[in-house]
Amino acid sequence: MEITPAQFAQIEDCLPTQRGNVSLTNLQVLNAILYVAEHGCKWRGLPKRFGNWHTIYTRMSRWAKSGVLARAFEQLQQAQVVRIKIEAVSLDSTSIKVHPDGTGARKKTVHKLSASPVVDGTRRSTSSPRTRARL
Repeated sequence: MEITPAQFAQIEDCLPTQRGNVSLTNLQVLNAILYVAEHGCKWRGLPKRFGNWHTIYTRMSRWAKSGVLARAFEQLQQAQVVRIKIEAVSLDSTSIKVHPDGTGARKKTVHKLSASPVVDGTRRSTSSPRTRARL
């Protein structure tokens, strides 16, 4: 789904004004964000027609932190341009892999006691330090 320029005009006031030399318009960035949300692809998997994926991700990240993205999607829903409803998010072991060291399980090391104290590493005899006799 892509937003048309007419639909974008309805929500343009909630997005920050572009200053300086920018390579992508806010409309292009918003359409790229919607593409990732709709198709569930990685940022690097964005088609070339949207532009540099890193530029889009950086701007989306800034918008999300400042609340701009939430306001834009709210206005898109009020204008009935986009209907987004997230009911539940589920992650399981097929989505996220954890290294065995990160699971918190104890290591399977067993200390066996042997019959010989030399093998265990304990000394056969203990010697006390020499004491000097006082005269």
